[in-house]
Amino acid sequence: MNTFAKKQPEFDAILFDLDGTLIETAPEICDAVNDTLANYDMGFVSQELVNNWIGHGTRELLIQALSFVGKTSEEKIRQSPGLKPIAAEFDRNYQKRCGTRSHLYPHVREVLATLRAQGVKLAVVTNKEGRYTQTILEVHKLTDQFDAVISGDTLSVKKPNPAGIQHCLDQFGVPKERALFVGDSSIDVATARNAGITVWALPYGYNMGQPIESCAPDRVIADFLAILKPC
Repeated sequence: MNTFAKKQPEFDAILFDLDGTLIETAPEICDAVNDTLANYDMGFVSQELVNNWIGHGTRELLIQALSFVGKTSEEKIRQSPGLKPIAAEFDRNYQKRCGTRSHLYPHVREVLATLRAQGVKLAVVTNKEGRYTQTILEVHKLTDQFDAVISGDTLSVKKPNPAGIQHCLDQFGVPKERALFVGDSSIDVATARNAGITVWALPYGYNMGQPIESCAPDRVIADFLAILKPC
């Protein structure tokens, strides 16, 4: 029997980042980037580099990769007419790769199920574009676990702008003091701070090469099970 399911929840709504928080996605993102670079004979980027670029959405990650291999500025890449076909190629490659080498982090599925049984509203707020977010959630059979999903292109702004969080809280009718954001990066911490809600951070995700403690979240939790345990 799941003993946690009987406990009164500490929060009425919990919002999660996706990449590096719920699901380890970096390997297949790296595959898609290198598939794209290889198609244009542009070289190769390492997994470590890709890990450090995750957080602002896949388009920005691709721009960083192109800047790195081309030894030119990111702004020059953004203004280049050649970006559009390369981005389209990446889109095809990443759609093929979605779900091929990603996996849920330990205890994610059971914790989400427990929170839902407690009546907690759950949401994903990610900077990943919606088409990829949907595929990843479907592949890992998580679609039905969330009451709302806000992707990087759902609204006109994305994290660290707090609009995604506020949109969910308005939809749920949950006050800020009863909401929690769980993420893995300084972007997630800044987003929660901008929204005025509590933020907990996981140490195993993608924080641009920096320790998560440096972001000063309200709590650093070792794994997903800690979400069910009071502070």
